[in-house]
Amino acid sequence: MTKKVTHIPVNTLPKGTSRGIMMLRKYFDGFPDNEQVRRSHRDHGYTFILQEKGITHLEIDFQTYSIQAPAIIYLHPSQVHRLIAFESAELSTWIIEEENLHPAYLRLLNDLLPVSALSLSDETLSILSQMVNVSYTLFTKLEAKLYHTTLKESINTLAAFITSLYQAQSHLTKNHNRFNKVARAFSEELELRYKTVKRPALYADFLNLSVSYLNECVKIATGLSLSGNIHQRIILEAKRLLYHSDKSVKEIANELGYDDCSYFIRLFVKVTGSKPLHFRRKNRG
Repeated sequence: MTKKVTHIPVNTLPKGTSRGIMMLRKYFDGFPDNEQVRRSHRDHGYTFILQEKGITHLEIDFQTYSIQAPAIIYLHPSQVHRLIAFESAELSTWIIEEENLHPAYLRLLNDLLPVSALSLSDETLSILSQMVNVSYTLFTKLEAKLYHTTLKESINTLAAFITSLYQAQSHLTKNHNRFNKVARAFSEELELRYKTVKRPALYADFLNLSVSYLNECVKIATGLSLSGNIHQRIILEAKRLLYHSDKSVKEIANELGYDDCSYFIRLFVKVTGSKPLHFRRKNRG
């Protein structure tokens, strides 16, 4: 009898890694040979993939991406993803657990959620590759305790540099910066409370703002109203649970804060255009 899946797998760092930091530099072609990365999962840490040559195909929260070199992509620990295939891919990847990140960089990385792959110029790729070389050399020196401290600083420099690349991609006006700052604060509250707090007015109270002003900022920054953002976040988690677990629709509704399963189903249909079980059957094939 098949064991019922009740949660999305979280891949932890393998034994032998440097106390919460894992790095890999390798050539891949064809399908992944590791079941843990082929299946949909979250990583127990902040993940970066530097595509130096070739193409990597992966799925992130029901969207398929083909990352073509030269490029970088960052994955937040909350994002569900899986590797699909490689085409003559030379890549460097590293995962950093939260306790190894400086608080300021951690806040910046959380603000970036979610992002797409970022194309790199040859010059930027060269700089990043050199930085990764230094970090990877330190990572391989596990026998010396001194190296871990230096590795941690090196990895944080990498995280800061990549964050700055994503920030430089956005050309925002002064007003848009103001709207974006408010929208990020709302997004942080939403991520913490979406299972228990559904009313836009409560989010405005948490941020000491009027509902109308918060709604204006969020709509300009994201294109969706407060309610739209709340619903999208709830339904994203519902999709994850429908696809990656065997929980019933009622169990999922309860987990997401809905005692009335019928109301939850109507919301799901409103946002996605299909019923929860139809979504599960269609996407599981």
